[in-house]
Amino acid sequence: MNKRMVWTVAVLALWGCGSHEAGPSQDPAKMGAGSQMRLNDKPLTANTRFAAGQLAEAQGAFDVAIVEYQEALKLDPKHQPTLFRLGIVYTVTQQFDPAIEIWQRYIKVTQGSAAAYSNLAFCYEQAGRFDDAKKAYETGIAKEPKSVVCRTNYGLMLARQGHVPEAVRIWQPVLSEAEIHYNLASVFQLQGRKAAARAEYQKALELDPKMVEARTRLAGLDAK
Repeated sequence: MNKRMVWTVAVLALWGCGSHEAGPSQDPAKMGAGSQMRLNDKPLTANTRFAAGQLAEAQGAFDVAIVEYQEALKLDPKHQPTLFRLGIVYTVTQQFDPAIEIWQRYIKVTQGSAAAYSNLAFCYEQAGRFDDAKKAYETGIAKEPKSVVCRTNYGLMLARQGHVPEAVRIWQPVLSEAEIHYNLASVFQLQGRKAAARAEYQKALELDPKMVEARTRLAGLDAK
């Protein structure tokens, strides 16, 4: 993933922070309408339940997806793709207590990856538990000091809280100066601080004239 785009994933869904790429054993699109499995075709496995959950999730049927993912975990409690997606669904639907429990399980099965800690931290942040979020981010960074996703998302949280110098310090080991200004601009834009966002996008482009994302966003600001 392009480092300068990590902020987008984090703000919208956190999922770029360690997305698990292992997929189901069958294509959800071939499973028919809805998320119901054909029980008589094959014995159910964690992968088939996971596929049903993905299909339900894609259709916006989050309650159904949760049930399917829970069933998958009954079959395989350490099924990483299921833990990942269930953590996402719980977080998106603001069911933070079960989300936190799932992210903690995900940390264990990923052997404490920085990306997994970043996901937990983002969930804590969404729940308003900022001290816990800080601890989780710092644990992830301690495990992987050059983790781009962990440092990027931690810096974004700090920037959103107004701790810009600290955010910059967190970003510097893994992001270029242009990327740092781009991330600050993105935060300011989301906060409705157009003048500050415009200045940061311009700084990013001065440092990296080929940064297409910054040019596109700056043009969008100037058009309004």
